[in-house]
Amino acid sequence: MGTRLEGKVAVVTGGGRGIGRGIAKLLSEEGASILVNDKGTEVDGTGASAMPADAVVDEIKSSGGNATANYADISTMEGGESLVQSCIDTYGHIDILVNSAGSLKDRMIYQMTESDFDQVVRNNAKGVFTTTKFAGILFRQQRSGRIVNMVADAGLGDVGRSNYAAATEGIIGLTRTTAKDLGKYGVTANAISPMAETRLFPGAVDQHRLPDVPGPSRDERAGIGPSPEIPAWSGEGSPDGPENIAPLAVYLCTNAAPNINGYVLGVRGGSLYVYSNPDIENVVNKWGNFTMEEMDVLFPKMMGYGF
Repeated sequence: MGTRLEGKVAVVTGGGRGIGRGIAKLLSEEGASILVNDKGTEVDGTGASAMPADAVVDEIKSSGGNATANYADISTMEGGESLVQSCIDTYGHIDILVNSAGSLKDRMIYQMTESDFDQVVRNNAKGVFTTTKFAGILFRQQRSGRIVNMVADAGLGDVGRSNYAAATEGIIGLTRTTAKDLGKYGVTANAISPMAETRLFPGAVDQHRLPDVPGPSRDERAGIGPSPEIPAWSGEGSPDGPENIAPLAVYLCTNAAPNINGYVLGVRGGSLYVYSNPDIENVVNKWGNFTMEEMDVLFPKMMGYGF
């Protein structure tokens, strides 16, 4: 058992399975008390079950940790507020918020229904907003707090996931804005784009995206490039295990990372990444409005030769 988070209290949404489960368990191993939130839904966000959250709480307790289950629907304002209130009622305070809950409902853009789109955006992006709003009120008052949000690289372009892309890019923007809103109060907010085998992505990592679709790979879209080959995997599990995300997430929750704020980071197997923030690639200036004739000449130059 570690002591990096001794006396701290953490809320982990989506903590009953996959990446959230691994994070909740490691937070506990480092000394934190955990409120494990999981509605127990199916991959598409439907249904409910207390079993996932209860199972993780039992695991933590059997290892000597302190944990409580919570089943609130954080896609609603009432659910987000009740989750934070439950943490205060149970443990007296809150220090860490990890948002790992999410759902997936793939459709091509021309097949996507309003319900498909709204459901994923509500479950994923709004679920981060509700918990962050109410935890942020307390973090601001106590002048401290750590927020870690799970995202994905779907917003870089992914077949059949316009709803998921909109949600995850929304969470990234929300993370960066939260970092600015709360940074001056000693609170940090960061996002992690994990590549791991979970219920949402049940195949091997390289199978999580459609391999036969023409165009750049997900690593090329993300600007990661080929990862250096790891001769042999050390430790338990596999390179694609969801537990591999936990060390980075937990590190961001400690006092060792007070100046890491507003970043998007990545984890894949034995590799860690820091994604760059969007930047202006090129610019053309004119005092006044551009004419269409000028656009014909200048825009191709601005985009680069061969455009």
